[in-house]
Amino acid sequence: MRIGIVHFTSDRGIGPAAVARLIEQSGLAAYFVPEHSHIPMRRHAAHPGTGGAELPDERYLRTLDPWSTLGAAAAVTERIELGTAVALPVQSDPITFAKAVATVDHLSRGRLTLGVGFGWNTDELGDHGVPVGRRRTMLREYLGAMRALHADDEAAFDGEFVRFGPSWAWPKPSRQVPILVGAGGTEKNLRWIAAHADGWITTPQDRGIASATTRLGEIWAASGRAGSPRVVALDAVPDAARLSRWEHAGVDLVLYPAVDQTEAAASRYLARLADAVAQWIPLPTAG
Repeated sequence: MRIGIVHFTSDRGIGPAAVARLIEQSGLAAYFVPEHSHIPMRRHAAHPGTGGAELPDERYLRTLDPWSTLGAAAAVTERIELGTAVALPVQSDPITFAKAVATVDHLSRGRLTLGVGFGWNTDELGDHGVPVGRRRTMLREYLGAMRALHADDEAAFDGEFVRFGPSWAWPKPSRQVPILVGAGGTEKNLRWIAAHADGWITTPQDRGIASATTRLGEIWAASGRAGSPRVVALDAVPDAARLSRWEHAGVDLVLYPAVDQTEAAASRYLARLADAVAQWIPLPTAG
């Protein structure tokens, strides 16, 4: 199991390049960022954490574009995994979305992991013309179209929401970009993941992550999928006993929130975190 950081980006504090560089220097393994295009002021969608229209963090209003952010992080790092937790593909043009993913993977030399979500903010989705009752089908088609554009020299797709004829599109990722779905650990979601993705990203509201990880493995095997699903868990404060349970259940990566007020504050926080999770940080190799 590895340890990384999820950075709720904004136009305040130090930038993503500085945070990513400090993460790599600390010995941690990953840098993930979220996506929100905008937040409608009048909303009906309840936030999963507050249970109402209230938002728990002003950064929802100020979130940076994930692809520009990860491109900046790729330019100043060489080792850490770069990812989204989570991107919202259906809020973009599907061909442009596939190009952005391929470009960041190319610039990072194959270090990108694509975390995607169905989207809890139905008002935000609605402003992009997404039919809320069809968002799962729409996401499935976006991912299928992306895979075709990434894999085929002459790519085409014919679906309900995505349709294009034989086309050329480069760059091509050096391998299929892993797709993880960020969603609650329900039976319905775990089955969707086993059918259409490569793994699961938990939500801050999830409990019973070890048992849900085990259940996902069972569904995965029953579906005839080879290997094991990846599981990325979001955590707040390290607890060795809990981390050990997650590791035993099959969690691959645990993400902790970034501190980004100043470089000094970020550096101190990462040093404390690295010390708390030292047993999950590999020793540096010589040379």
